[in-house]
Amino acid sequence: MPKVYGRLATVLSACAIGALLAVVISAGSLKVTISAAMIVVALFTLSRRNVGLHPAAAVSTRAAIVTYALAFLLGVYGGFYSGGYITILTTVLVVFFGMTFSESIASTKVINVFSSLSATAVFMWQGMVDYKLGVMLSVTMFVGAYVGAHYATKINDVWLRRIFLATVIILALKTLFDFF
Repeated sequence: MPKVYGRLATVLSACAIGALLAVVISAGSLKVTISAAMIVVALFTLSRRNVGLHPAAAVSTRAAIVTYALAFLLGVYGGFYSGGYITILTTVLVVFFGMTFSESIASTKVINVFSSLSATAVFMWQGMVDYKLGVMLSVTMFVGAYVGAHYATKINDVWLRRIFLATVIILALKTLFDFF
């Protein structure tokens, strides 16, 4: 499995930059952009039937550089708004890093924990955290993630791809609906 974790510090700082931007810039205008990105991800995944089902034999240096650059930009976006950032990062890891869906989903979960912590630290520093709500949501999300990971390890990449596509389409429609 290609090493994704070597550039974790870069993603963390990108998320911190994005979180600082969120304090200054309104996120309302991003909803159409997020929906468009999700639709592009869905169309791309549908058009390449075997993408993410088999690991790549080797990853070129160019593909690795593109992956790290996109991960950094997505980290900034993730710290700023977060909606769909892990979904797009999953696609980037599948397409450019040659991971299977199960490898990509597992990798993005680790990345998401640390990127969320860095963004949370910025929001805490800015005095913008509701700690009571944060603890309740953290516990709930931990239990949901545990259950989801348990079932994700039991199904194959074809089903993970189908679930991924359904989730991407629902996220795009929901975000578009929220905009209008």
